[in-house]
Amino acid sequence: MSINPGAAEFPHRQIAAQLRERIRRGDWQPGERLPSIPAMAEMFGVAKQTVQRTVDQLRVEGILITKPGSGTYVRGTRRRLNRLSRGRYGVHRGYHADLAARYRQQLTGVGREAAPPEVADAFGVRDGTEMLVRRHVVRTDDATVEVGASWFRVTDASGTSLERHEPFGRPLYQEAEEVLSRRYTSATDTISARQPSREEAEILQIRPDTPVLHLLHVAFDETRKPIEVAQATWPGPMTTLTEEYRIPAPAPDPDPDPGLALA
Repeated sequence: MSINPGAAEFPHRQIAAQLRERIRRGDWQPGERLPSIPAMAEMFGVAKQTVQRTVDQLRVEGILITKPGSGTYVRGTRRRLNRLSRGRYGVHRGYHADLAARYRQQLTGVGREAAPPEVADAFGVRDGTEMLVRRHVVRTDDATVEVGASWFRVTDASGTSLERHEPFGRPLYQEAEEVLSRRYTSATDTISARQPSREEAEILQIRPDTPVLHLLHVAFDETRKPIEVAQATWPGPMTTLTEEYRIPAPAPDPDPDPGLALA
């Protein structure tokens, strides 16, 4: 492995391209430790700071992970965003066994808080309006992959099971439908990319400069009034959004106007 000093591309980016290629072809497997930074610096004939920039770049991309005192490792495969938010309702509006087998949701807090601007806007209330929020994290075997929250109007949820700090043996929306006597009939999802908050970076165990994907999910009843506003945040480089859908066949050309045909 070597770099071209005369190339327009910066040396750390040249090294990053070569490391990506080696990882892609399987020279280093997920979970395998890479050579130390001094060893790679000697390997490429560059300064240790150059290799450190390479490692930092590939960490932000989600390819590498650094464990303090241990070394730099190849991260596992990316996680698909097939859990949220359409998947939360399941095929038959029930418990989604496939998702439960791969993800573990842990309730981390229930209480009344001031609604952040995007939640207040979704409900059509003033910023800072007090609302009920249920916070959670989602974990796999090796990492926390989601920070989330579900918001409800206090006037709707007060005195119901939604205020209790306990998980339900069924999806949250089913509990909400029963205790609020309102049915979820439609929803909108807005996904954006941004930098994480300090708390999000700590929980997701990512660098503060690693971008995250953020979902705002608004669920409505039949009158188009919001029932629940849910937020979910995932580490961007380690997450992919994949959606499969059918493409309609082209419609046949309409018959020409008979009157024009005779003209």
